[in-house]
Amino acid sequence: MREMGNWREYLMERLADPENAINYLDVSLEEYQVDGDTDFFLMGLQNVVEAQGGISTFAERTGLEQETLLELLSNGAAPRIDTFNTIVKALGCRLSIKPQKDANPAHGVKNKDYPLASQESVKSGLGATTD
Repeated sequence: MREMGNWREYLMERLADPENAINYLDVSLEEYQVDGDTDFFLMGLQNVVEAQGGISTFAERTGLEQETLLELLSNGAAPRIDTFNTIVKALGCRLSIKPQKDANPAHGVKNKDYPLASQESVKSGLGATTD
């Protein structure tokens, strides 16, 4: 029988798998969109970075300085979109925008030049996707 470990060890083991890490970040991002808790989202990002080899390994993969990556993950401020895109690319993903399941089209931009896609024609959800 396998010896019981702690939750952190289990989480790190699971997040070492790139697909699990992507799903974890996707859920973290969805939660951020619901409650705006930047610290919670950054903690999720920290967990993925740690599980994917740590700051030094991930800094190499992103081309960011270790100090920059550490500051980004610990200062509680939302990362700039270009920096976030760099991190997402290092995970083998890309940023995308999709309609929410419960989105109200009345809140969208209504312009004959930019029609909204119907809910039926677009898969719902938001997150990073792999190419």
